[in-house]
Amino acid sequence: MTRGYTGRHAIQGHEQTLTSLQQARRIAALALEKLAEDVVILDMRPECSFTDYFVIATGRTPRQTASIGDEVHGRLKQEERLLPQSVDGTREGEWIVADYLDVVLHVFAPDARSFYRLEELWSDVPAVDLDAAAV
Repeated sequence: MTRGYTGRHAIQGHEQTLTSLQQARRIAALALEKLAEDVVILDMRPECSFTDYFVIATGRTPRQTASIGDEVHGRLKQEERLLPQSVDGTREGEWIVADYLDVVLHVFAPDARSFYRLEELWSDVPAVDLDAAAV
């Protein structure tokens, strides 16, 4: 179920212009621009009600994970007037989670990604083709 846009996570006075799929692809593209590895978009709509998509990415170091998270945050704020509802993990940089409501970004350091294995946990949900992520 797609929740649609209520403007709750857009900067006040600006309407949301991206669908949740476009938003997921834009986030994936921004992560790739910052040299994120193993970027995956999972379509969570069949299995959960709190978000439409997960974007999962890996930075080589905690510093790079922070850089990826910062880039996504800054560019979405500037270009789409979109802010996350919440962000966690930026201080440690092992697992950064940014909740944009319709899309949740997970940026992991390599050890954390292999420990939490979100793709295995959600192995029954379809992945979205990344070729379209270069928006």
